[in-house]
Amino acid sequence: MPNYRADRMSEDIQRELAAILREMKDPRLHDGILSIVRCEMAHDLSYCKVYISSMNGLETAKSAVKALKNAQGFIRHELGIRLKLRYAPVLAFEATDSIEYSANISRILNDIDLGAEENNDEDDNDQ
Repeated sequence: MPNYRADRMSEDIQRELAAILREMKDPRLHDGILSIVRCEMAHDLSYCKVYISSMNGLETAKSAVKALKNAQGFIRHELGIRLKLRYAPVLAFEATDSIEYSANISRILNDIDLGAEENNDEDDNDQ
């Protein structure tokens, strides 16, 4: 029988981490648009890997990860209080460039659509 508790807990942690990030006053966290891409919980709920991405690129995400590692004790304490956990999971933060990558893909797809529309307009004018 599958156990969905780890999945539910990772969603709860992701939601609460986003709220904690908004409340933190470290300037490294407010350089650009930060996003928690996903959280991966261990099945025993003792370890959580958190993927952080930034719209400004990988370097901004890496500086945010440094700030989050420095504030890891505070973040674990807040998670324990907000989620009413007896033992808050150990958090591991990792930078990723998924937001920048998806924005680039979206830009490429929009360019393709614009190119197709321009070709259709030229074909209509020729007829």
